[in-house]
Amino acid sequence: MNNKQASPENRPSLLHDGLYLLSMLVFGTNGLLVARLSLSASQIVLLRTLIGGAALTAVVLLRGGFDRSDSRAERISLLLGGTALGLNWIALFEAYRLLNVSLATLLYYVGPMLVLLLSPLLFREKLRGAKLAALGLVAVGLVCISGSIKRGSGHAPGLAAGLLSALFYAALIVFNKRIKRSSGLQTAAIELDTAFVVVLVYVLLTSSLPRPQRADLPYLAVIGLVNTALAYLLYFSAVQRLSGQTVALLSYADPVSALLFSALFLREALTPLQLLGAVLIIGGAALGERGGTRSPEP
Repeated sequence: MNNKQASPENRPSLLHDGLYLLSMLVFGTNGLLVARLSLSASQIVLLRTLIGGAALTAVVLLRGGFDRSDSRAERISLLLGGTALGLNWIALFEAYRLLNVSLATLLYYVGPMLVLLLSPLLFREKLRGAKLAALGLVAVGLVCISGSIKRGSGHAPGLAAGLLSALFYAALIVFNKRIKRSSGLQTAAIELDTAFVVVLVYVLLTSSLPRPQRADLPYLAVIGLVNTALAYLLYFSAVQRLSGQTVALLSYADPVSALLFSALFLREALTPLQLLGAVLIIGGAALGERGGTRSPEP
């Protein structure tokens, strides 16, 4: 009788699988929370980075503080990654509002494919076989999504915001691939704190500081403490103990759950052409990232 599944060695792996999957499902509810808030996209991101960054910074300090042995080049990557993270969330949350959660999520997941497309230039990695096929699938999926939006529908700004979020997501991945010494948790804390400063400047230049209504407070607490601080803590507690293939596979619980949650709770429905685009984008991205890892989710 084979008792491998019950062996003590496999229990930690199953635990970390569960923690990672849970973090993906939590990330998948971001759009639901944004839809309930009365604040602008940049104001939501400002409060999210404030709450989440403060909480993760506290965790790092309780664990002994920040490691200052990283190189100067790595510090620059951390700062640029935090900048990309803040601008990425502003564009994504704006796309949630201008387009809808489903389509914004799909456009966001074009980001890793942009990195793959530029990998020969950025990382001197060759594009062959499955990688080229993945790029082709995502490109056709993107055409399905963008072509399904009627001209004059008012959705063009949302499409632009979604593609901009993908661009900043790609930049975040590139900068994070250059970070080798800092732990995942420390990286998340520094990037969230950096994102807060960047978004604060953006908000002061473009609008005004947020004045949340009483009805906003529970959703802000959830998106800051649960969807950012706790989800990132779960993410980094698990990701360093999982194989690249497991990470790549389970990561797609995020966009799939986001589509399901938006359909169930926000009554968003994809047209047949958009549904085809969704399958092509998620399938292509999964094929392109097979065996790899990614940056933290939205």
